[in-house]
Amino acid sequence: MTQNPDSTARELNPPIVVAVDGSAVSYQAAAWAAIDAGLHGCRLRIVNSVAVAGGFGPGPYLTESDEQWLQVEGERVVGEAARVARAAAVGAAIEIQTEVTVEPIIAYLLRRSQQIRMMVVGSRGLGAIGRGMLGSVSTAVTRHAQCPVAVIHSATATDPVAVDKPVLVGVDGTANSVPAIELAFQEASLRKVDLIALHAWSDMTGPYGGVLPGWDAVRDQEELQFAESMAGYGERYPDVQVQRILVMDRPVRALLEQSENAQLVVVGSHGRGGFTGMLLGSTSAALLHSVDCPIVVTRKP
Repeated sequence: MTQNPDSTARELNPPIVVAVDGSAVSYQAAAWAAIDAGLHGCRLRIVNSVAVAGGFGPGPYLTESDEQWLQVEGERVVGEAARVARAAAVGAAIEIQTEVTVEPIIAYLLRRSQQIRMMVVGSRGLGAIGRGMLGSVSTAVTRHAQCPVAVIHSATATDPVAVDKPVLVGVDGTANSVPAIELAFQEASLRKVDLIALHAWSDMTGPYGGVLPGWDAVRDQEELQFAESMAGYGERYPDVQVQRILVMDRPVRALLEQSENAQLVVVGSHGRGGFTGMLLGSTSAALLHSVDCPIVVTRKP
């Protein structure tokens, strides 16, 4: 069922939107999104774009027959994604809507990002409409979306073996990590799992450990800042057991190591030279496209 997407503005319980392109990883994204929608008790909207990308100059000419084929193919893709989503969310009575749009998918998602709870995309795609589409989509929306963006990588996203694994959140001590901490606690509570909060306080590595002059004072300051960042969440989420990890290591490497035992990684979009300061810059490939489990990038409102 297709409804006016602009009608979701200012909803008290906004939907989750997932983009699909016919690739296996996009269907896995639909499955993960359906499970998360069930946890939040919100609607799931599945969207496919049949916009034909052109290069420089005039776009490709499409006959009426071409347009009809694209529409039929788009409906097939969202229909299959809806089937996968319903199977994944078995036992959860979620409302699933589908939409085929002629608007380019990145423009569509960024426009909708002010109105939705979360958008979900695959890390890469080999879709029938656009080969490799989701790879460029995930990069663009994590940079510019105004809502949390979940990037899904593989079938491990909904692996029953992972259901008891903790949620992992990167804490950098700035206001930009506050939305990440909030979302991570919420997801851990809904999933009934533990939370690992990781604060990596140095981009320096080497054989020196923590014995360089002045580093003890730095560590004490980082511990205080870490504690301040986590203050109050225990009272708000008493059901979530928290493991705090403070390490002197490169943040991306520390996150990647801990992500091997997590079902979800949550980070902010910007920060102080650590997780989020570098996340969407030089190390985006190292984190966004290397972790096996789903990763959510949040943004300060």
